[in-house]
Amino acid sequence: MLKEKVAFREPTIQLAHGAGGKASRRLIEGLLVPYLNVKELNDAAYVQADQTKIAFTADSFVVNPLRFPGGSIGELAINGTVNDIAMGGAKPLAIVTTLIIEAGLETEILEAEIKAMHEAAEKANVAIVGGDTKVVEHQKADKLFITTAGIGLVDPRVNLSASRVKKGDKIILSGPIGDHGITILFARGDLDLEADIKSDTRSVWPFVSKLINAAAPGLKWMRDPTRGGMATALNELARDAQVAIMLEEEAIKVHPEVRGACEILGLDPMHIANEGQFIAVVSEEYAQDALKAIQQVPGGEQAAIIGEVFESDRHIVLSRSSYGGTRAIDMLVGDPLPRIC
Repeated sequence: MLKEKVAFREPTIQLAHGAGGKASRRLIEGLLVPYLNVKELNDAAYVQADQTKIAFTADSFVVNPLRFPGGSIGELAINGTVNDIAMGGAKPLAIVTTLIIEAGLETEILEAEIKAMHEAAEKANVAIVGGDTKVVEHQKADKLFITTAGIGLVDPRVNLSASRVKKGDKIILSGPIGDHGITILFARGDLDLEADIKSDTRSVWPFVSKLINAAAPGLKWMRDPTRGGMATALNELARDAQVAIMLEEEAIKVHPEVRGACEILGLDPMHIANEGQFIAVVSEEYAQDALKAIQQVPGGEQAAIIGEVFESDRHIVLSRSSYGGTRAIDMLVGDPLPRIC
């Protein structure tokens, strides 16, 4: 019976299947979900333990290069896990991690990443409580891969579900988009340009905590737009909630360096990965309180209401320019920048 539910028929797995776009969705929904019986595809899953609701997440990190302006794979592993927990409306508590190390990796490099993990965990006020270590043959891995799992306590005031998103709800973005993905591109030397830009990797829990305190009854959905960028996150929301979304392009902050790189490469900043921003959907009556709460946290000053949910038979994301024209913002098949996280 399970085999009959499997819709994925592609003969091989390609890079696009892990890039967070349409190909990833086909793989996950067509092959993984039927066998694993996953009910909802969110950044964090929920587990009820007696009277306590726990958010539980897992992640893996294969970024190339290991270190880049603003961060490294070790810092990314902690912040990325913390952020997935936070997107479940939960206070991050503990992380376990697995290191997959290529034989021949310099000890100095490994030590630097372990130190980065330690410092990021201290800054995020989360404990690293255990893990595992494996070493594989030379050229059987690319220096270092890190996997994590994390748990957090869900705030009882929070009820997050795409099914709660309705006409008139506001879309809030915590800050500028595209910094992380473009930083990785520059760090690889793929562009013969120089730019004063760095990854936005950070814990978003301080912002989410204040947001919950200010607007919990009106907070309906959250997502950190990593692989596939904001376009993927919002298209998945539109589909899952059976709504459409109108964005105001002028309200979406993009640093000039990011916009310039995207123009050179023919990319849209809305498709570029982020590692320290999040999107929240809030009812209209709570939207201003929610926005002010985020802006009051250091680093959240550029948060903005960037759009609104509306009813439509087409579950799409549209963007309106300052001139009044609109364009559709679709998901890509795969990420144009592989191995960025």
